Amino acid sequence: QVQLVESGGGLVQAGGSLRLSCVASGVNSAQYVMGWFRQAPGKGRELVASITTGFSTNYADSVKGRFTISRDDAKDTVYLQMNSLKPEDTAVYYCKFSRPSMGYVYWGQGTQVTVSS
Repeated sequence: QVQLVESGGGLVQAGGSLRLSCVASGVNSAQYVMGWFRQAPGKGRELVASITTGFSTNYADSVKGRFTISRDDAKDTVYLQMNSLKPEDTAVYYCKFSRPSMGYVYWGQGTQVTVSS
């Protein structure tokens, strides 16, 4: 059974930092593209950042230069370092593992990030 567990969310003041972690079990994470998405109240889920099995990264324009995604396949973990946080970063953050060639997609349960002004 595949399970993704996120941690690291919380309440932070604008300008502060948080580091999200997502640990997977039941998968060989080295075979998966990993990503972070977020969903703010009343809005759709959007891609924040992704990292391929070859460690290529992609970021939403709104977080470029502030957020960094990384992965540790030995620990089956993907991270999201978030710096210079803004109130508009407030959302539930979800991690996603996907293996497009096999049609596998797994989501975490989400972790709340709240940035106060």
